Amino acid sequence: MTQVLGEIKKMSVAERILLVEAIWDSIAAESQSMELSQAQREHLKSRLDSYFEKPDDVLTWDEIKSSLK
Repeated sequence: MTQVLGEIKKMSVAERILLVEAIWDSIAAESQSMELSQAQREHLKSRLDSYFEKPDDVLTWDEIKSSLK
C-alpha cells in the first residue's frame, strides 16, 4: 500500500482526481449488490417513518449551511 501511495503522490492533481473518480465509480458499481444490515434497515425505516409523519419538518440545504456558520 505504501508503494502505491508513493506512486499516486507522483501524479498530477488532475490525474489523481481522475483516479479518485475511477475508484468511486468502481465502488458504486459494486455497491449495488451490497446488502444492508438489519440495523441499517431499521435506521432507514425510522428516518423514512419520521419524514412521512412530518414531511414539512425539514430544512433546506441553505438553512443547513447557514446553521453551520
